[in-house]
Amino acid sequence: MMSVSKYCESIKRLRPSRGWARVLVVSCAVGLSPSATGMTLGEGLQVHGFASQGFVYTTDNNFFGETDDEGSLDFSELALNASYAPDPNILAVGQVISRHAGATDDGDMALDFGFIDARFAASERGYWGGRFGRIKVPLGLFNDIRGVPLARPGILLPQSIYFERTRNLAASADGMVLYGEHAWPWTTALLELGVAEPMIDELNTEPALLGADRPGGLQDRISFQGRLMLKSHDERIRFAVSSVQANIAYQPGPADPFAAGEIRFTPWIFSFQYDAARWGIIGEYARRRFSFSDFGPALPNMEVVGRSRYVQVDYRPALRWQLFARYDVLNTDEDDEDGEDYAARTGLPAHTRYAKDFTLGARWDPYPYLFLRAEWHRVNGTAWLPIIENPDPLARTKNWQLFSLLVSFHF
Repeated sequence: MMSVSKYCESIKRLRPSRGWARVLVVSCAVGLSPSATGMTLGEGLQVHGFASQGFVYTTDNNFFGETDDEGSLDFSELALNASYAPDPNILAVGQVISRHAGATDDGDMALDFGFIDARFAASERGYWGGRFGRIKVPLGLFNDIRGVPLARPGILLPQSIYFERTRNLAASADGMVLYGEHAWPWTTALLELGVAEPMIDELNTEPALLGADRPGGLQDRISFQGRLMLKSHDERIRFAVSSVQANIAYQPGPADPFAAGEIRFTPWIFSFQYDAARWGIIGEYARRRFSFSDFGPALPNMEVVGRSRYVQVDYRPALRWQLFARYDVLNTDEDDEDGEDYAARTGLPAHTRYAKDFTLGARWDPYPYLFLRAEWHRVNGTAWLPIIENPDPLARTKNWQLFSLLVSFHF
């Protein structure tokens, strides 16, 4: 296993748009620009961090605060992380973060991740090892580095796959991941397999999964995760397939119409990325299976399969500039894509079951340690709106726009 300093230097040689580096190097990834070095506080110890402030305005609905026709500064992130290598084959990595995102995140300091990475064996062709502790979930291209503003492909990740309203549930888990990488003459393969308990965020997860804040509570259960990635040796081309089986239990409260039930969420995500010198393309497709069982007559046993897909094209007209266009589509139920059957059955708006988002964005890096982003979304549908900020489905507006600015400092 290479030293932390060499590991960080290899990451810094990548373009900022390649912030998909594995979570093992998140402590370096927050300083991805060529001259951002963080702080070295001793042999094998490095510290990095970032602070970002966002502004969000929406023509209708709320996202990260009271944004409807007003605009809000209730979107900020502050983090400090460190990596320490007491041995060439052992690396300890951790990050604490304060994240404020309107009503969906209150800004309290929390442990984002903290784990021991141990390399068990290595050869000229590859290596294998494990991560143990609070790990980042290896799902899709961006889930395990979504907490680093510089690594994201926009201010907001594609919401059809990387939901903000269930971010805490998806981002981290307590458990272990075993991984291995092997190089052939024509490709390199990385396999990650994990078992962990998801981080239940009652504030957002319960409304997102059960439609409202219920009398009872959710409890985590042992869950499983995996990702297989094939990439070219220069890492310009990547294919990946990833999945999670998240198991969550519900314990009823007083006067609760629900019995003790189980929720199982199983997304399969297929990912592709190509990065050339001046332009790049990213695409992901997901099928998301939800099953609800044993909740009683108020919520009969059911299974719903949703679909998500997006494509994003990046263009770098100059060294410090990046532009992108993205089209992102979410359907909650693949058998009722327009939500008409749902509306006829429940009397609720059909647009709560889908969202089609066209986005334009830009990024400017005036200094190696500072970048600014701007992006505009035109959205048809409300399926990925945070329920806690938009509790009344009848009050949600079908066609709406979102404009956001972000300034971020990192070291």
